[in-house]
Amino acid sequence: MSLYHTFSILIVLSAIFAYLNFRYLKLPASIGLMLIALISSICLVITGRLYPSVLGDVTGFIKSFNFSDLVLGSMLSFMLFAGAIHINMEDLKKQKIPVMVFSTVSVVLSTFLVGTVAYYILPFFGFQISYVNCLLFGSLISPTDPIAVLGILKETKVPKSLETKIAGESLFNDGVAVVVFITIWEAARSPQVPTFLEIGELFLREAIGGMLLGLIVGYIGYRLMRSIDNYKVEVMITLAIVMGGYTLASLVHVSGPLAMVVAGILVGNHGKKFAMSDETSEYISKFWELIDDILNALLFVLIGLELLIIQDIGIFMWIGTAMIFIILAIRYISVLIPSLLIRFTDKFEHKTTMVLTWGGLRGGISIALALSLTPDLDKDLWVSITYFVVAFSILVQGLTIGRFTKRLKFD
Repeated sequence: MSLYHTFSILIVLSAIFAYLNFRYLKLPASIGLMLIALISSICLVITGRLYPSVLGDVTGFIKSFNFSDLVLGSMLSFMLFAGAIHINMEDLKKQKIPVMVFSTVSVVLSTFLVGTVAYYILPFFGFQISYVNCLLFGSLISPTDPIAVLGILKETKVPKSLETKIAGESLFNDGVAVVVFITIWEAARSPQVPTFLEIGELFLREAIGGMLLGLIVGYIGYRLMRSIDNYKVEVMITLAIVMGGYTLASLVHVSGPLAMVVAGILVGNHGKKFAMSDETSEYISKFWELIDDILNALLFVLIGLELLIIQDIGIFMWIGTAMIFIILAIRYISVLIPSLLIRFTDKFEHKTTMVLTWGGLRGGISIALALSLTPDLDKDLWVSITYFVVAFSILVQGLTIGRFTKRLKFD
């Protein structure tokens, strides 16, 4: 099966899932797509087990396809820019301390806690996994996805400050988590064990360099858009920012994901305010919202198809179930500890910590990073666990976060 035909099938499936959700389930997009993809993937796995020849072409393609190039090389840049372009900078400034702390301290703390716990409990299930590979899982499961939960929180009329905390924290922790992931990835694949100083230098170069590149690329795009008034050309400029900026980031070895976050915020705020007409602003917002929905739908379908080629899915299911509750507990700890520091400078209530914990949904970024792994990094294990964690996160936490928030009775 050719790449074009496979991609066409994935788009068709994603469109069907989106239609079924909008027409019948009427759930938030991420939740509805995940539910339908979950049911479909279970049906596919059963079909693949009972009649292997029926899905032979699909499984053969999945085994040979390089998800790392697709996900890390392109999809992540579009997803992060699409999320960043909708963030309001004025609201973000008011919550800058919580957002900065949660998107850095919480991510690093969660990465090491999840990785360490996984390292010590996996032997009970018969798996001896290196500590570095466990940290890789910790980094890919730590970022949260604001898309589904924000729509629900708006319906429950929570304070704007809480919305901004969740949106800003989720957006920036996506970028930071990807930098942490790539840093650990390079350490795992290095022939020699890198020192903490070398890892720190790599992290800083990726992070600071990525943000600087994002400012430069975003500003160039802003100046170009300011000099014209044509929504078609300006939409193309935003595409050029993402594709050209991410390619440049890979050439100069800085963080493309963080570059896209910074560029997206600049274009979505300074650009919309000073460089775009109302018509252009509306077209750009809707275009990138559509891109984000399509990519998330593709990822949910892809991770379902990935389960077709995993042999030990039964034992992975038990590990995944255990990790669901462990990751929830670690999410609470990784939010609680930084929140104690924030209370010295900002009003921070414990019920906000509870919402950040239960509302910290795992989604497209975690799936994307898991799919980008290679077999030597225990891909089957981490993809399976990620699937169960994301499914629980979106279907259970996502469907109950509205009622959970109402019971806390925010003013």
